[in-house]
Formats: sequence, structure tokens, C-alpha cells
Amino acid sequence: MKTIEIIENENRSIITQLNEYIEGTIEKANGEEVLVFKNELGRGSIRNIRFDWGIALLDYDVTFNHNVKIIFSVDNGKNPIEFIFISEGRISYGNSKENELTKLERFQNIIVGSGSKTKRIYYFPNNERVRLNIIHVFAEEFMQKSNNNVDTIGNNLLAVFKGEEEKLPFKHIGNYNLKIADKIKVLNELKGSGIVKNLSIEGQLNLILAIQILEHENFENETPLPHSLSVSDIKKIHSLTDFIIDNISKTITIETLVKESGLSTKKLQAGFKLLYSNSINSYIRKLKLELARDLLKTSDMNISEIVYAIGYKSRSYFSKIFFEYYDILPINYRDQLKSSKLKN
Repeated sequence: MKTIEIIENENRSIITQLNEYIEGTIEKANGEEVLVFKNELGRGSIRNIRFDWGIALLDYDVTFNHNVKIIFSVDNGKNPIEFIFISEGRISYGNSKENELTKLERFQNIIVGSGSKTKRIYYFPNNERVRLNIIHVFAEEFMQKSNNNVDTIGNNLLAVFKGEEEKLPFKHIGNYNLKIADKIKVLNELKGSGIVKNLSIEGQLNLILAIQILEHENFENETPLPHSLSVSDIKKIHSLTDFIIDNISKTITIETLVKESGLSTKKLQAGFKLLYSNSINSYIRKLKLELARDLLKTSDMNISEIVYAIGYKSRSYFSKIFFEYYDILPINYRDQLKSSKLKN
């Protein structure tokens, strides 16, 4: 495992210290520092940008060739509160005061606060793309901002903002939130330069922070946001994939899945979009077509039998959507397979 140790202070930037281990190139523009690399360690980019009133952004779009551990500590002062969101991949998180690692999953709302002498540790898996956004809030500086309204935050998170060491370390592993995912996507795709880009990034960060804080408060009050999915919701949606495969020869409707899972239509649609980047109907059609392709390849069933086996009634409709998905008609695909076998 590759270990990287960063000491946050005013004299040396995070990006400069990261580059001592990663050995890429640093690009600076409009207050941003971006480390770009493609070498034996892996490939990707890491960006850091600091704003007024104690707000900063550290984001990663990286694929490491090795397991990588990045350790953060502060030289003087207190650790920032970290609002974490993973758009792609997964990581693990730990700190120097606890022995347990916490797995952080894609689209989950995460807030962590650490004591002043606590090291924060991030574990990146090898050969997996990770897109990770961390908003740092330096509470002492942030609370000097007029009209910060920090006192309206729930008690647990308020204690973290006030730096009450007896309440640290703090960890909130919340719901899966599509609204945050949408805002992060906008943040990652912002173009332009100069004041327009900086204002756009800062505005987007404030929106993301607001949603993450609201999600935390609703989580504690057990009233999740409309765009949130709980861990139990996600598990139910995962289990539906087995149900769909087991019943692939039948007509599977959204109503059937609602009854099977006990979830609402809105939660089902949101969950399939989150987990599989597809609507429910598109996901079911994809599974049916993949099974049909496998049957064409491995069985002696004729096409009409395969159409029936995957739950369709019309051979012409099946041929149409198979062609749309694979750019070849099923009969031609089977002929192509037979021809390939003869050549071998």
C-alpha cells in the first residue's frame, strides 16, 4: 500500500505536498491548484480551491494502480469539518482515535468532524475510479461570518462547529441522496474562468452544504428528504434484481415491483436511477436482452422459444429492440456465431 502523509498548514499547500508523493504536474489558475498525473501510481486529477470565510473544496477524480492511504493532520489549529460525497467508486475512512474503518459508498451523504490532534485517513482501492468531493469548513473562521446562523443547526452538528472536543470525533453516515448527486455533477462540469467560474463554484458549494446539513437534520429526525434513500431502501432495491431474474419469463411491471419491495414508485425509480443509471423499464429490458444474447450463444433454442423464455410475445418487437441494443438482428447474431465456430 502506498502511504501519503499531508500536514495542513498555511506554508505548504495540500496539492504541493500530494505532488511530492504522486509526482505529476501542478496547474494553477483562478485560485485553483490542480494536480494532474499519469504514471506508475495511476492517473487522474486532484483539485483544491479555498474561498473566504473558511470554505474550501478538495476533489479527486483518480484511478490508482495500488491501494493508497492518504493521511491528513493539522500543524496548528483544528481539523476542518468535512462534508463528503462520492460520485463514483468507493473508499474507506478512518481516524487515529478509532480502530474501525468505515466504508463510504457512492451517493451517500457523509459528514465527519475530528479532534484537533486526530489524523483523518482515506483509503483508496486499487484499479477503481473514484470521484470524491470534500467540502472543508473551517468552523472558527466560518463562524466569524455575519449572519452565519450556525445556532440553528441541530445539537450534534452544532457541537462539532463549536469544536467541543468531548463530542469528537463525529461521524454522520447518512442516506443516499440524488439531489446532492445532481449538484455535484453541476459542480464537476462547471466551465469558464475568472470571477464567473469562482462565483459559480462557491455558489454551488453553498447549495451542496445546505442540502447536506438539511439531510443530516432530517436523518436525525427520521424525516428523510424526498430525494433521499435509506440504507434499507437500497438493500430492498438490490434484492429486486434477483426477483427480476427469477421472473424474467414473466411480464414484470412497476406495480409488481412496488408490491414485492414495499417501496413507493418514486423511491423505486430513484433507486434504479441511482444504482443502475437506468429507469426500471430500461433496466428490465437490458436484463432480458442480455439473457437472450446468452441463450442465442449457448443454447439450441430457436428464436421464438427464446422470445417466450424472456417474457416477450412478439418476435418482431424482440428483433427490433435487440437490433437497437446490439446493432445486429438476433438471427444474424446466431449466424455470426456459427460462422465463427466453423472457422475455429
